[in-house]
Amino acid sequence: MTVNQIVRIVAGFFIMTSLVLAHFSGQVDMSKLSWLWFTAFVGANLFQSGFTRFCPLDSILKKLGVPESTGNSCA
Repeated sequence: MTVNQIVRIVAGFFIMTSLVLAHFSGQVDMSKLSWLWFTAFVGANLFQSGFTRFCPLDSILKKLGVPESTGNSCA
């Protein structure tokens, strides 16, 4: 497992955990349709891409001709 994968897993986990904690503390009602579902989608994608190495945005950017990074970067 690479550093990039671990960063994606941890970032996705933190996003999803913050939404769950906000929901169960009564600060957010995730049972209603809201923009927080978009945040949940991003967190879930980060988390799964750390394990599967599949990232939809990565695929889209490659098809658009954006060059891949050669240096170290965060996610």
